Amino acid sequence: MTTAYIDSPAWGLGLATVTSSGQVLDAWFPAGNLGLGAFPSTTGLDPATAVAATAASVADPGGAAAAVAASVAATGPEFGSFVEAEGPLGLRSEIVRVEIQSLGDAPASTADVYLRLHLLSHRIVRPHQANLDGQFGLLANVAWTSAGPCLPEQVDELRALERRAGRRLTVFSLDKFPRMVDYVTPSGVRIADADRVRLGAHLAPGTTVMHEGFVNFNAGTLGNSMVEGRISAGVVVGDGTDVGGGASIMGTLSGGGKEVVSLGERCLLGANAGVGISLGDDCVVEAGCYITAGSKLTLPDGRVVKARELSGLPNLLFIRNSVSGRLEVRERQGRGIELNAALHAN
Repeated sequence: MTTAYIDSPAWGLGLATVTSSGQVLDAWFPAGNLGLGAFPSTTGLDPATAVAATAASVADPGGAAAAVAASVAATGPEFGSFVEAEGPLGLRSEIVRVEIQSLGDAPASTADVYLRLHLLSHRIVRPHQANLDGQFGLLANVAWTSAGPCLPEQVDELRALERRAGRRLTVFSLDKFPRMVDYVTPSGVRIADADRVRLGAHLAPGTTVMHEGFVNFNAGTLGNSMVEGRISAGVVVGDGTDVGGGASIMGTLSGGGKEVVSLGERCLLGANAGVGISLGDDCVVEAGCYITAGSKLTLPDGRVVKARELSGLPNLLFIRNSVSGRLEVRERQGRGIELNAALHAN
């Protein structure tokens, strides 16, 4: 699979958490308040009304702003009521408007990165359609808590404030990325453990992520899939594919690699198996078998090749011979596995 950024503008109107020094910790772009194309016209509207206008203008580009200006009843949250002056931790909420000239350009700000992650999790773009180069340098290391994001050094102060209010603080993680479900809850999916899906994951309808499954940012599924293993950053899994329990797929961040690993349709990555190459459609890797790009595979005719030479080819079965211990590949016939239809009717 190759990286193919789309040369499209994108826009978003959201709510950011900002420190007293002006550092942006996060930004939230609700459904209806982000999209592809130029920023919808909201000339003359105050920020809270503009939120509703931008949402409506997606469906009616011709005159939505004026219509919503007359009747704010509408389509998005009224952010004006959420905007806060500086609080006890020096944090405040601000309305943030982001316009990206081209998703092929690298992000320019923290809010820019968050918009791209939201576009992925809202399924407006697919993995690798938006440039995320340099994102780590633009994202703060944040304490993600039950009372919202804060700087890691502020956790004890926040914990004390919560105790005085009769609440106990839960710290979910110290990380640059939050949980996806705290910002985006896509329809038609099941996620057994919310901690294991990061914002920026792309989960197609019909996807089930079980308790030990994991999906990183700029990665995910394109159709009905069972995810009981790890989908690393940059990995894309095709329709009808099963990532077995404890299985792993090497991502673009593994060793700083540039190769984009993908799994085709109707593949099975067996329990505790793993791959560092792409699989074409209808491939199977048996349980416990790990195939890296440099793995030596024995073909049916006795020849030995490196696994990278077979990357992306369909209808292959990868096994470890239980007698000789060598890795072998065999041709398969017909279509691959079939997922349980009832299980994925989400």
